[in-house]
Formats: sequence, structure tokens, C-alpha cells
Amino acid sequence: MEEGLDAHAPDPEPDERQLLYRHVTAEHSTEYLAIMRLFTETLLADLSAEDVRTRLAERGIRLSLEQAEDRCIKLVGWKNLMPSMRDPRVPTVAAFQHARRRFQTTRLGSAVQRQIDEILQTSDGAREVARELLGSMVTLLDRILLQARTPHTADAEALAADVTTLFNNQKIFVESVRDFYTYLSSVLSRYDLVDDEYASFKGLLLEYVDLIDTDVSRHAPAVLDRLEQLEPIVGSVLAVLDNLPGLTSADPAQVQRLPGRQCKDWTELLAWYSGSEGPSGPSHLRSAAEAALNQLITNARRLLASAGTTGTRRADLLHLAALFTQASAEEAHRGFAAAYGTYPARHVGLGPDEADPRATPAHSWWDTDPVDVPVSLRERGDRAARGRTARIPDPGLDRERLTAQFEAEQAERQAAAAELAAAGQLNGRTLTPAARDLLLDLVSQALVQHPSLSEPVSITGADLDVTVHAAPSAAEATRILAHDGDTTFTGLVLHASAAKSASPPLPAEEPAADGTLSGVPRRHDAVSSPDGSSQ
Repeated sequence: MEEGLDAHAPDPEPDERQLLYRHVTAEHSTEYLAIMRLFTETLLADLSAEDVRTRLAERGIRLSLEQAEDRCIKLVGWKNLMPSMRDPRVPTVAAFQHARRRFQTTRLGSAVQRQIDEILQTSDGAREVARELLGSMVTLLDRILLQARTPHTADAEALAADVTTLFNNQKIFVESVRDFYTYLSSVLSRYDLVDDEYASFKGLLLEYVDLIDTDVSRHAPAVLDRLEQLEPIVGSVLAVLDNLPGLTSADPAQVQRLPGRQCKDWTELLAWYSGSEGPSGPSHLRSAAEAALNQLITNARRLLASAGTTGTRRADLLHLAALFTQASAEEAHRGFAAAYGTYPARHVGLGPDEADPRATPAHSWWDTDPVDVPVSLRERGDRAARGRTARIPDPGLDRERLTAQFEAEQAERQAAAAELAAAGQLNGRTLTPAARDLLLDLVSQALVQHPSLSEPVSITGADLDVTVHAAPSAAEATRILAHDGDTTFTGLVLHASAAKSASPPLPAEEPAADGTLSGVPRRHDAVSSPDGSSQ
């Protein structure tokens, strides 16, 4: 054997056993799973890398010989496979180099693969509870009791069969109950459980859960009574079973015995029904049934609550999703905006309660004050008026406040206009942000009035003593400097003057050395072209 492929490697430690599941999520997981299925679908499978490659090719998975051998070696490192000691019989030395490595599955690797295949093949639906096994367990315990009281004449083979069947039935019953209630919990916790689904699961609870609870209430006391009778003489049962031929090993700890062959198995079975080591299994089932019924009642209250909705929008959302799958990109965007109201943000007037009457739908929400949305509209979508009618506010104080605010803003605009008019030729000038913003507004108005801008134009600010003259120039630009960023107007030569002077635009200066937009761009920074677009 080569180094790293020790056929007598010890069993992995508990932490190392997590590597047994590594091949499920590793790269090339599909190939690893297919290789493990080759080793687990037959008994004592002993395959070389060539055998693996050939059998995978029959299943549509193409691997080279080196790739197949590398996958097997990885599985050996994860303890899913182990090297085989079988001597290969090959015709050539080259074939011996590849055939010398043969592999077998480990016990834990085989068990993990069976679990994985079972999970992959299990559906997400409900699993029936094997409730009929409880009645058969009473019959099995009666037969075991009868033979345990006469151990000298007991049929050991029949007793072993009854014990194994008893514990297997208990395992199947508990697992099926656990899966059923887990599925039930996942369904009842859904908020969108309405209409036909709600009616079907209501019948499931009221009928099937009640049927399970009835069977447990009828048979669990009988099973507990037989187990309590068997407890003092369970040693006789174990003595009879020990006389049967079984698997022996130099290390007894390495042998995993069948259920019911040790005293602790019977103690755990009795504790499950009696609750001597905590809540019993039947009490757990009753608690789970009560919790499921309570959740069902909660859903019913939600559906019938007058303050809430009479149903969910699940069907509407599924219909909308189907429309999205069939729509083009443009139609999907339009449909999304219409369904969820994702239109451009706009300010809606609130009438007498409006804090600032000058805030109209044309104003951006970025610049206006936030508006408090009523709780009923924000949380429930209810537009109905609640509470008493609000009194009409006294506009006197608001008028004074707004007048003072308007005067302050107008003074700031006049100062910005004076600064802009004093600048004259604007290329390379340093302006305050307020003067720069005023210039942007005036240039925008000029481009709106003259989209093509094929000849020089002038625009005068309303109530402002400033006029901006704009002349198109394909080879020149105007660059405005400010502490919060620079703004470049490509293809425009800008000149400002006082409105009263009405001076014509001066000849364009030479463009700045750096005609590109530099500095820290802000929200107002833009590059305007003669056709009105921004760059």
C-alpha cells in the first residue's frame, strides 16, 4: 500500500466523523455521490479507479482515470472509503500502477451514504404515523412475558424475533410521529394559510391528530403495564438471548448489538412510556396536539379579526409572479411600479395642516420637510378618519414664520446674484455654493427655453439683478470653482452681469487647461452640453 492509504486505520474520532459528510457539499459533489453509490449498492464492493471510471461512464458521468483515482483518494481521506488489500491481476506493468489501488467502503461511510440517499429521496409532504404498531406491541410483550416466566422451555429464536420486532416497531413509531408533528408545525406557522389549505389542514388536525391521540391513549397504558411486569424478569430474557449464536470480537465494544440485547434498552423503553426520566412520550404527543390545535385557533382568529384583513395576498402574489415570468423587461418594470406603487417620490399637499404651503408636488422630497403619516395609514393601510375632527390651525404665527423665512431666503438669493453679477467672465472663477447653484438654475432655464442653443442667449433671474449670457462654442468650456466641488459646462461660454446694465456677452476666453470635472462632485454638480443633456 502507498503512503497515506492505510487499510488498518483506526476509527475516526467524533470530530473527524464530520468529514464523512464533506463529499456532499464539496466541489464535484455529484461525482462523489455517484462514486459512493457504486460502493454501497452491492455487498463487499471492491473496486479500482478503472472500475469506478467505467461504471460511471455507463451512468453518463465522464471522468479520466486520474480524476476517478483522485476522487477515491479524497473519499479515503474523509473516511468514506478505505484501501483494499486485494492483490490485482493485470496483464501489464502500466495497468498495475493504476490497478494496485482498490477501494472499499467503510461502515460509517456506508451508513452516511444511506442517510443521504434517504434524505434526497424523501418528499416534503406529510408522513403517515405508524399508529397500528402500538397494538402489535402489546401482543409482542404478552408473548415475551410468557416466555420470560418459563426461561427453561422458552424458544430462543422466537423470543429473539419478538424482541427485535418490538424495538423496531417502537423506533418506527417514534420516528413517524416526530416527522409528522415537525411537518405539522412548519405548516401551521405559515401566515398565508387560508382558504382551501386552511380547510384541509383543519380536517387533518381534527381527524388525524385526534385518531393518533386516541390510539396512544388506548394502547400506551397497556404497553406500560406489560413493561412494568417485565422489568423484574428482564434478566431472564437477556440470558436466553445471550445463548444464541452472535457476533463476537476481541473487543466487545466494537460490536454493535441488536436492540433489546442490553438492560439499558429496556430501561429506556420503559422510561419513554412511564416518564421516569422526564416527560413521557405519550405526554409529549398530547402536548404537541394541544399546541397544534392552539395554533389552528390562532389562525382562525386572525382570519376572523375585524381589524385585520380577511385573507392574505398569497394568491395575488403568485399571480403577479406568473405575470413577471412572462413579461419583458420593460413590462416587468411597469408592472412592478404599478403593483407596489414605486412611482417617483413626490410631495402631496395636506391642505390646512401643511407646514409649508410652498411645498408642491413639483418639489423634491429631498428638499422638503418630512411628513408624518397617520398610524392607521402607515400600519394598516386604512384611510378612514379616526378620532375627532382636528381644528383649523391659526395661520397667524405660521404666516409670520414663513414670511421671515422667505425674506431670509430672498436675501441669500440677492447676495448670490450680486456675487454672480460681479464675477463677469465666469470661466475659472471661484464662487460660493449659493452663487454656483443660482448659476445652475439660470442655465437650466436657458436650456429649457432654447433646447438647441444654436446662438447666444441671455436669461435674467426673476426679481434678481443678474443676467447670465450663454454662447455656444464647440471648442471651449466654462469651469466654475467652489470649495465643495468644481463644475464644468462643456461647449458653453458663460458671462454674468447686472440685469440693469444689460451688457452683451463678452468674447470667449481661452478654455481652462483642465477642462474635465474635478474636485469632489456634489448633488448639484453637472456638466451641461448645448443640446441640454448633462454629462
